[in-house]
Amino acid sequence: MTISTDKTVREYALEMPHATRVFEKLKIDYCCGGNRPIGDACAAAGVGLEELSSLLEQANNAPITSAQPVAQSGTLTELIDYIIDKHHVFTREEMDRINALLEKVCSKHGENHPEVVSVRTLFHNLCDDLKPHMFKEEAVLFPYIKAMEQAISRQTAMPFAPFGTVNNPVRMMMSEHDMAGDILRELRAATTDYAAPSDACMSYRALYAALEGFERDLHQHIHLENNILFPRAVEMESMGRAAYAL
Repeated sequence: MTISTDKTVREYALEMPHATRVFEKLKIDYCCGGNRPIGDACAAAGVGLEELSSLLEQANNAPITSAQPVAQSGTLTELIDYIIDKHHVFTREEMDRINALLEKVCSKHGENHPEVVSVRTLFHNLCDDLKPHMFKEEAVLFPYIKAMEQAISRQTAMPFAPFGTVNNPVRMMMSEHDMAGDILRELRAATTDYAAPSDACMSYRALYAALEGFERDLHQHIHLENNILFPRAVEMESMGRAAYAL
């Protein structure tokens, strides 16, 4: 396939749902950096366009996953429920598991591997950001989007928005996503791409595997919100308010 260097990473992620797997493998930021032209993103990641083209073509033939129909053609309510059930639940469970592993590994290996102590601090900071972030989504933003979609479906008045317009919390959530993405990059750098040292015990190796899995899931989580849910919600609100004004 031919790569158009002017198209954004987001556009490829939306047109080819399996592309996110390729971007993950090549370390191309498709969630927080989704609006970047694919040519620039490849250059920043040190990836050749021919390599990307080949991998995307292979990925395009892979089986459809359960998330893709919901993300591409489901209602916003269905997408929100999927994000909460699949990603918010996973994030909360893994934060507890990874923090327990961090305490165990730091107590046994922290003296010889001070980098793992830095990893603990970074992960604590990430958790401190993600916990209130997900709470705000579940308590305020997501219920508004669901109510808005229901109002438009029933052709009734738009729900009251205490934040003025959905653009405001969306911008805040995307800014917080950017901060989470920065910490994920710091974690990857601090762990040398999650490569456990040669003297690492099973818990140490399990910790790094869990951190990498956490990063992968959070990338997909942010992609679904930044590139699909939020733009659709902004567009829906604009159309709904215009229709109600008439």
